[in-house]
Amino acid sequence: MLVREKARAAEPTAGPVAGRAAKVWMTRTRRTDLMAGAVLSVLAFAGLFPYLFMLAASVKDNEQFYESYWAPAWPIRLGNYAVAWEQVSPYLFTSFVVAGFAIVGTLALASAAAFVFARYRFPGRNLLFGLVAALLMVPAVTSLIPLFVLMRDLDILDTRLVLIIPHITGNTVFGIVIMRTYMAQIPEEIFEAARVDGAGGIRMFVSLMMPLARPVVGTVALVTVLGVWNDYFWPLLTVQTDEFRTIPAGLAFFANQNVQQWGPLFAGYTLASLPLLLMFTFLSKWFLAGIQGGIVSGK
Repeated sequence: MLVREKARAAEPTAGPVAGRAAKVWMTRTRRTDLMAGAVLSVLAFAGLFPYLFMLAASVKDNEQFYESYWAPAWPIRLGNYAVAWEQVSPYLFTSFVVAGFAIVGTLALASAAAFVFARYRFPGRNLLFGLVAALLMVPAVTSLIPLFVLMRDLDILDTRLVLIIPHITGNTVFGIVIMRTYMAQIPEEIFEAARVDGAGGIRMFVSLMMPLARPVVGTVALVTVLGVWNDYFWPLLTVQTDEFRTIPAGLAFFANQNVQQWGPLFAGYTLASLPLLLMFTFLSKWFLAGIQGGIVSGK
């Protein structure tokens, strides 16, 4: 009885204390959430600001550009995009061609090699894969001169082929490493069941492995396109014909021709950025899944 009376006597005082503690905790949590939201908003604005500035500048004439440097101006000059498209469209076409062939070649070589490394056991498999992975640590600049000499001896300088081959060879190593790591995590029971049904290696690769490996395929494809879109020095070194220039080298040439025409210049930058933005928007889910599956939880 004495214990119950003490417990009842303590209840009125415990209630307000617990209530105040809960209110303090909720207040602190709310403040933390607000601070986190404010910091993330500032970071998001800082990341988006260059794109917003580029978009606003792309629809200005020179007078509007100097008078209203940071803010949008009215009326908008959509004619800047017509001027930019006339100059940039050949560069976009070449970039799409190079990226398309680079994606096909990289995925064909990397996926086949990764499938062999992941699903077949043979002497020296781990050693060979380690040597392939070690190539990722070799700086690309060290192979620049030998690669240029090879392309010159093959007589393919100043062609689209000289742009395609280095991207295939360069991205295949990365593709093998990340795709092999992803494929090794797929349960072996699936392939054992396929073997029981009479499926051979090629059929398992085409019908089972490639559909299951779509996230990492999207990752390799996106990385390959990013490499083509960001490659400035190699096209500048190996290509002289204007129509064979890719976007980075072409935009540099376009900028030299339009030093005082800021509107068309920023319109060209906007047109060059759109394919990457759209591609990342549609492939971001696969890209993140491939990175998480191929690296974070890799074997």
